[in-house]
Amino acid sequence: MAVAVKDRPKEKVWTYEDYLRLEDDKRYEVLNGRLVEMPAPSFEHQKVSGLIEFLLRGFVYKNKLGEIVDAPFDVILSETVVVQPDIVFISNEGLKNIKSGRLFGPPDLAVEIVSPSSYARDRYEKFSLYERFGIKEYWIVYPEYRAIEVWCLKDGKYVLHSVAAEKGEVGSCVIKGFKLKVEEVIK
Repeated sequence: MAVAVKDRPKEKVWTYEDYLRLEDDKRYEVLNGRLVEMPAPSFEHQKVSGLIEFLLRGFVYKNKLGEIVDAPFDVILSETVVVQPDIVFISNEGLKNIKSGRLFGPPDLAVEIVSPSSYARDRYEKFSLYERFGIKEYWIVYPEYRAIEVWCLKDGKYVLHSVAAEKGEVGSCVIKGFKLKVEEVIK
């Protein structure tokens, strides 16, 4: 016999405090109150992430613009939204929001490297969350398709700023003057 919807127990709503009490070594995010386990990234994922981070970090440090941080690094967007983007850029002004080794509030730029298991989460769920919480720029990197999309926040909505596939370059709207060739980071 089917259980009526009103008789089903409610799913637990996870908070940042619950997240802090976890006692294992697994990686998690809290997405709209849902605890989501993050699988270990693949070699290809880490290679692409490392190359993008290296190029971003060199430009940001050379120009003294802020900090580049890679996952795992907690970004607390609300009590029920804690994410670990693959790479974040925090401008000098945003560094004041780092407390106890975590960022409380949106970074200026977030990069997610998509894997087959994370496609829907990165392309739709995180896209919506990052837009809602005011992350000024969101890069979605598709290693399988050798493509990068750069989305910039305009009037509270993401607008496609730059895209390249196979060859070509993308540019940042937040890190003025920064450009990246797809073939440099996805081989």
